[in-house]
Amino acid sequence: MEISIRNEAESDYRKVEEITREAFWNLYVPGCSEHYLVHILRDHPDFIGYLDLVAEYEGRLIGNIMYTKSYVLNEAGQKMDTLTFGPVSVLPVHQRKGVGSALIKTSIEKAVDSGYKAVIIYGDPQNYCRHGFKNGKDFGVGAPDGSYPYGLLVLELEKGVFDGHSWKFFSSEAYELDNTAVEEFDDQFKPKAKEHKHTQDVFSIQIRASLK
Repeated sequence: MEISIRNEAESDYRKVEEITREAFWNLYVPGCSEHYLVHILRDHPDFIGYLDLVAEYEGRLIGNIMYTKSYVLNEAGQKMDTLTFGPVSVLPVHQRKGVGSALIKTSIEKAVDSGYKAVIIYGDPQNYCRHGFKNGKDFGVGAPDGSYPYGLLVLELEKGVFDGHSWKFFSSEAYELDNTAVEEFDDQFKPKAKEHKHTQDVFSIQIRASLK
């Protein structure tokens, strides 16, 4: 399918929130919070507007990717600024057709010219290793508690940038959501049933898994 990718415009905001809600509903938990995250990210100081992209197909929005600032600290207390993306949202009817991959590829190409040296995310390796991501342990990049979570994934934009040090990754505080605010925001949308799905069990296992 032929899609076009451009920066998100203010007129896209509500549609992007609707797309995100459809993409994540009941995927990781009953319901979802990602549409609220999209809503608040745009006004957060860590938000990176030029990496906020949408995908269009036949004149209609079908996907979105957003980025925030993040950083790592090494054992000497030295700080390095990094990038983090998420959520990546694609309408379910258009998933598994390369839309998400196109958004990731295009945004990473833009990120290379930004001066940042790495992209670090939390995600499913099955979705992101195809784009060159590896587990943080391969680069000595761990969580703040020193562990190496299964889903902590790193893509070097500058080869060897992590060499010779151990690092701890810190994502933006924007991802720390207020559940009450999430529910109040979701009330603005058409009601959808919250259900249990097996993907929630898979996610529950993944977020507790780490590499030794």
